[in-house]
Amino acid sequence: MFEIIFFFIMLMVVAIFSRLIGKLPVSFQMIFIVAGMFTGWLVTGYVDITKPPYSTIIFLIAEIALVLVLFSDASRVGLKALDNNLSTRLLTIGLPITIILGVVIATLLFPDVPWWVAGIIGAALAPTDAALGQIVVQNKKVPERIRKTIEVESGLNDGGSVPFLLVFIAIGLAAETFRPIGYFIQVALEQIGFGIIVGLIVGIGGGWLVLKARDKEWITPNFQRIAFLAMAILTFLIADQLGGSGFIAAFIGGLALGYVVKDAGKILIDFSETEGQLLNLTVFFLLGIAVLPLLLNVTWQIILYSILSLTIIRMLPVAVSLIGTKLDIDTLLFIGWFGPRGLASIVLALLALEELKVFPGDSTFISVVFITVLISVFAHGFTASPLSTIYSRKINHEEVEIETNDEKESLPPKSG
Repeated sequence: MFEIIFFFIMLMVVAIFSRLIGKLPVSFQMIFIVAGMFTGWLVTGYVDITKPPYSTIIFLIAEIALVLVLFSDASRVGLKALDNNLSTRLLTIGLPITIILGVVIATLLFPDVPWWVAGIIGAALAPTDAALGQIVVQNKKVPERIRKTIEVESGLNDGGSVPFLLVFIAIGLAAETFRPIGYFIQVALEQIGFGIIVGLIVGIGGGWLVLKARDKEWITPNFQRIAFLAMAILTFLIADQLGGSGFIAAFIGGLALGYVVKDAGKILIDFSETEGQLLNLTVFFLLGIAVLPLLLNVTWQIILYSILSLTIIRMLPVAVSLIGTKLDIDTLLFIGWFGPRGLASIVLALLALEELKVFPGDSTFISVVFITVLISVFAHGFTASPLSTIYSRKINHEEVEIETNDEKESLPPKSG
């Protein structure tokens, strides 16, 4: 009970001083991770989050949070955002390369871990967190095209990572149960397929119903948002009951809703900034409680992989996917660095644990993912504001120089 009381005390304190905290080089996620670590050390003791009941509690809360985030982000960003050439490249080229590179490096650093576990590590750490990148996305000094690129990528790559994860889990199940791999691959494809179908039906059908209710003036603005949130949970639950992936269903449902109801994303922004923020901070508080025993047993390989995951494994695919766009090295590094890992990585890791139960290298796997998220929250939290300022100044300075040179070249020659 103390943990719950302390969490809500922290929530009140942070809410009261939120404007002041917003001016500091720290994020709200950082504060709640530290609060969770303090709580775990003071009261809970060392918690093994891979074992019930803790794994069940954390997974349930994180699962709900990710479903709502997937749905709201997809409806807000929408398919039209893929008109942004940079985002499309990052999602279609950069994301698969990120996963492949993550698998290769995990296999090299953890030779005792099966390759399919390395695949789960790569898939779980591929998506970036939109909430952790808000400082950059909201910084008007950063060019709008770059901000939009980061926002669209982080809004869609979590849903894009789920199919890869399901395939690696299927391979793992086949390896652990000694059953034909074809059976589990078929199950994974069914999960993906049912998820897509349910998402389309609920997203399009629910969106159509809301539009009709608007035309008839049956629905109030507040209940529109409630209807959309209900649709998010419905897509997840229906897909799950039919044997599909609830996460893919929520993601596709959000895209479908955004296509049918053009202003759905705007309506759901309030959710992202209130209820969504509450769920997000709850997950990071629980992460703080859970991460203590992992820190005690961390190895240099885990630390090295975490650092590589946030740098080479992220930056190299970004650079490769953006070849031919004529972006300068500063912009490539900026986009590459601001791919923080957060909620999606936590939930995908817990999903793998839920599906596979116990498997070779499970402790290494969960340590790698959680330690990477921990480092990311602090590294990206501390650098978001200063690096955005430095980058924007450099870009603006270069643009001024180019404009000045163009003006000089356009001046008529002096008469003799």
